[in-house]
Amino acid sequence: MALLVRTDMNNLWNEEESHRHVGDVALRVYTSRLLGRDKSLVLHGGGNTSVKVVEKNAFGEDEEILYVKGSGWDLEKIEATGFSPLRAEHLRRLAKLPALSDPQMVNELVTQLTRASAPVPSVEAILHAILPYKFVDHTHADAVVTVTNGVDGEARIREIYGEQVVVIPYVMPGFDLARLCAERFAAESGPGTIGMVLLNHGIFSFGEAAKESYERMIHLVGLAEDYLRRHDAWDAREPPTPVAAPAVMDMARLRQEISGVAGAPVILSRHADHNCLSFARRSDLAVVARQGPATPDHVIRTKRLPMVGRDVKAYAEEYRAYFAEHEPKAQERKTMLDPAPRVVLDPELGMCAVGRTAKDAAIVAEIYEHTMDIIRRATALGGYRALPAQDIFDVEYWDLEQAKLKKGGKPAAFAGEVALVTGAASGIGKACVESLLARGAAVVGVDLNPAIETLYRRPDYLAVTCDLTSPEAMTQVLERTADRFGGLDMLVLNAGIFPGGCRIESLASDEWRRVMTINLDVNQSLMREFHPLLKLAPRGGRVVVIGSKNVLAPGPGAAAYSASKAALNQLARVAALEWGSDNIRINSLHPNAVFDTGLWTEEVLASRAKHYGLTVDEYKRNNVLKTEVTSRDVAELAAELCGPLFAKTTGAQIPVDGGNDRVI
Repeated sequence: MALLVRTDMNNLWNEEESHRHVGDVALRVYTSRLLGRDKSLVLHGGGNTSVKVVEKNAFGEDEEILYVKGSGWDLEKIEATGFSPLRAEHLRRLAKLPALSDPQMVNELVTQLTRASAPVPSVEAILHAILPYKFVDHTHADAVVTVTNGVDGEARIREIYGEQVVVIPYVMPGFDLARLCAERFAAESGPGTIGMVLLNHGIFSFGEAAKESYERMIHLVGLAEDYLRRHDAWDAREPPTPVAAPAVMDMARLRQEISGVAGAPVILSRHADHNCLSFARRSDLAVVARQGPATPDHVIRTKRLPMVGRDVKAYAEEYRAYFAEHEPKAQERKTMLDPAPRVVLDPELGMCAVGRTAKDAAIVAEIYEHTMDIIRRATALGGYRALPAQDIFDVEYWDLEQAKLKKGGKPAAFAGEVALVTGAASGIGKACVESLLARGAAVVGVDLNPAIETLYRRPDYLAVTCDLTSPEAMTQVLERTADRFGGLDMLVLNAGIFPGGCRIESLASDEWRRVMTINLDVNQSLMREFHPLLKLAPRGGRVVVIGSKNVLAPGPGAAAYSASKAALNQLARVAALEWGSDNIRINSLHPNAVFDTGLWTEEVLASRAKHYGLTVDEYKRNNVLKTEVTSRDVAELAAELCGPLFAKTTGAQIPVDGGNDRVI
């Protein structure tokens, strides 16, 4: 069937690039990634694709194999190994059974894999198998979901597509949906059929070639977009609204309350651009936002309803009541209930996303930004209508989804917690960032060196390049930390300077003040400004001060450095006394001879070793234990000081020096 492909919808097919993908499975990977790159079609793990190929089995016989996206893979980054190869004929026979439970279905799918190392097949594998086409594409296109979630959604879909698609009423993904699709498709498809719409769910396209199936998807979604434009429901965003003021303490208090309901620390990420603020300030927000998610695929990430306003207790009570109403065995399954919101809509905060990790919160935010547009457009089209509450509940507490959650394993030690590290671009500070990230924390790295911006590109890392001697910069760090992650749990005070050697009689006042400002005053300001956030940390605040051997054993020529570090050490001791009642613990590390930092070049090391009549290796290990101390050694202990092993320790001073005879 010849098809005029629309050019205004985002058609990413590139003929030259496609030729680099040889074979049906390779082309399946290529077009799957094209779909995954377009967030109006597919979001975070959603959507599904497949291809049917003929392969030889162990007996040399031809066998039709369905390669379908494996569970846990994202279309945007999928590889060939992300597809599960299944015996197609067995799946088609399964579709003819009168009934099949979800656990039985999953077991049947796994037993039909032709590669033992393949991922668990998608629960939609049977549905893909029964469609009589080589390539099958499935997305949750915003435009299609908008129409199906509007008033008279089915009638509008039939008006848009006519005989081009088969329309399937909503049924929860799994065996029942596959069987219904097999029956309906056989009865209603015709020569002009190029797709299938699942109401309140998404859209399928198919073809005998990868390009044909992909371009049919673009065509079908484009028709839905055109329909919304013709009915003045496409550009439905509200007029710009005044930008919201910073809300550092509001975010920290809200995060603490949500963490309390969730039973564990969470990340709370604020989105206060015009798009999110204007939606959160709609006069009909309490009505349109509480209809339910755009598709059942989103409910696991975003929950059934967002929280409108900041009454966390009321939201949790409502959610528990909802759970008890829809789950007959609520008391038996109460351990599965998490009544904390995933989305918060507030006229001053905008839209806030909640997640056990920064990555989870980022996914929630992206999904809900698309949900806001779907709600806007469906409302402009005549009204937004999500699935009934029971259907949403069935997905949220679906046995297969709960099994996935249980398989997730034990959360990382610092999951949901936030750390800030100063002097994070190199040396001990950089190592502290690595150690905290490895333990699951979201980390704010602060440094004067812009190299900090390129250390990581990941949702759980925020780089702030600034001069902390500036009060304005300090405020910026505070606000960006609260906006990105919701608060602060751990503060690692590492930034400092070590000036060149200078005897007291030659020490200029300006140099003395410079060292004191950076090594002492800045840290005192950081402690003062972040104290309110640390006080609200769900598991209690923690501060680690990176001190120096010079606190305990100063050397000649380092008066300003030694005095500044000693003063900082005394400040930390006083803070430990004052902040214990706030459930904030403060401990200090005193490293020495850490040579893998920017200060110690090969030339400097060689020079110092020669001065003492030692080789470089002997100089590095010139301590009681004859061991080398690295930045990672210091960082690992700094991270452990923030963990449960030191939960009952505050005011401690711990040397990290391999044993120094002057300190001992």
